[in-house]
Amino acid sequence: MQVFVFDWTAYAENVDKFRKDGKLTRLGKEHFEPQVAIDTFRNHVSAWVELEKQGFDGIAINEHHGTPFGLGNSPNLMAAALSQLTEKIKILVYANLLPIHEPLRLAEEIAMLDCMTGGRLICGVGRGAPREYKIFNVPMDESRGRFNEGFEVMRRAWTQDSFSFDGEFYKFNDVAIWPRPVQQPHPPVWIPLTGSKESIEWAAENDAAITPGVFPGPMREDTIRYFAKCQAKHGRKVDPNKISIMVDCYVADSKDQAIDEYGDHLMYLFNTLLRYDQVWQNEVKKTKYYSSTAFEHLREGAKGTLAEDGTVFNEWDIDTVRGAAQNMPLGTADEIVERITAECDDAGANNVLLVINRGDMPHGKYMNQIKRIGEEVLPRLQAHNVTVVPHAQGEVLAK
Repeated sequence: MQVFVFDWTAYAENVDKFRKDGKLTRLGKEHFEPQVAIDTFRNHVSAWVELEKQGFDGIAINEHHGTPFGLGNSPNLMAAALSQLTEKIKILVYANLLPIHEPLRLAEEIAMLDCMTGGRLICGVGRGAPREYKIFNVPMDESRGRFNEGFEVMRRAWTQDSFSFDGEFYKFNDVAIWPRPVQQPHPPVWIPLTGSKESIEWAAENDAAITPGVFPGPMREDTIRYFAKCQAKHGRKVDPNKISIMVDCYVADSKDQAIDEYGDHLMYLFNTLLRYDQVWQNEVKKTKYYSSTAFEHLREGAKGTLAEDGTVFNEWDIDTVRGAAQNMPLGTADEIVERITAECDDAGANNVLLVINRGDMPHGKYMNQIKRIGEEVLPRLQAHNVTVVPHAQGEVLAK
């Protein structure tokens, strides 16, 4: 099994100090501390280098804008920096947000990164959160169309000697990019699936690797079932090597110790970072970001998807942490290995994305987790091999 660490590169200092009357207003120039940002980038890059030393298979970095939740405004820049400091570890950009960017430029950057990494790049693509559309003034009604056209432009740029494209949003005539990707026909494509039917269909059509759902349960199971059905139409079976799950974990000498050491960071994540300057679903539902049939393949509809604010936007206190921790891989190394392998077996995922540094975790604690997981957990996870996708069984391949 491949083991990645997913790192949001959160602003290193807790911004709750800027609350007034309990409320956190939009952060501006007066709140930004350059040295904190400098330290954030430097410390995270050093942590990613340590991941390679410890033998992790990959690092995953992503894109967000205008928020202390993550300073990955351009994950491609961070991937470029890391490419020159490492030799083996895979770099998963998870993900470039296609609808808010010019796709030819992205195709060129990804080709460059594939060269700079010597073919270690994994190209993650996504539509992005509603707040990104607000920032870049891109109509959410255009999200799906821009995503589909954007990737098609990228695919043609990578695979054709020269290409032309005449779409609703993008038009190109006789373009040939240089340099070209190292990996052929292009770097592996991964996509996070958070519920919508059209994204699952797109993933199957393009034979992309998927991360199905935020949490285990019906939504993830139904996503995998529908993905298998769509893959079968293209004459393919679902491969465990093309499924990943994301899990929070924290290794300690006991469950109580893990809660004591990690709990504050989880509460800061849910109570501050995830909620900061958010666009809520009552506004999203006024747009066509989700189609009218987006969740008809799910037995519980939109429940458990990111189309419901309650999926992730909840107030947490220490009792919430204690309750959640009972079913999370927080605690001893043995418990972490047992819980993660069981969840991977259930999902049929032979890749796992570990989240080990939520919120304002100090750099020293993050590095300690990398080393402890590297020594006590990583070898056992990598030795585990998932060969079956239980929720994909029974789909008949197209002839």
